[in-house]
Amino acid sequence: MASIITQIFFLIAVLDPIGSVPVYLEATKELNKVEKKKVAVRAAVVAFLILLFFIVIGQFILEGMSITLDAFQISGGVILFLFAITMIFGDGKPEKEKSQITDYRHVTIFPVAIPSIASPGAIMAVVLLTDNHLYSIDKQILTSFLVLIVIALTAVLLLIANRVQEKIGSYGITVISKIMGLILASYAVQSILSGISGYFIK
Repeated sequence: MASIITQIFFLIAVLDPIGSVPVYLEATKELNKVEKKKVAVRAAVVAFLILLFFIVIGQFILEGMSITLDAFQISGGVILFLFAITMIFGDGKPEKEKSQITDYRHVTIFPVAIPSIASPGAIMAVVLLTDNHLYSIDKQILTSFLVLIVIALTAVLLLIANRVQEKIGSYGITVISKIMGLILASYAVQSILSGISGYFIK
């Protein structure tokens, strides 16, 4: 049970549902209420399908390139760490992704689904959490289900985005995103250390 709770918190940190709220509000500011709801639901579905694709196929692609588990853990950890650093010291996820919006008519895929929900860091994280060499099929299915839960939570937050923005405020959302970045950085360092340790123990 403790491991499940830990995984959920990690997935919340890497997916950063709160950080997606201002991106969604900016992306849908020219849409009516019905269209906004459709964007929230569709973006969540698309994001989950993208993450599920990498859960199922991601490792096969890497193994087809003869990448070892240790190398993958180290490289994945480095990428996650760099992603976390941008969350901690950069402008923050919301501001960066809001600035990338150029077409307000087609915002479901970009930037709401990608990269706001299914970010590069999230993709790398789910691949690491479902490594075939470390986790059984049952554990990988459980992880996929937990990803679905966090994506569903994200969809709910998007549907009530205006209220979330009013309660927390832009400053509060930025602070939460930076805390999520700190948690993600810790996991990334652990992944790097595990990869280095595995390489030298062999």
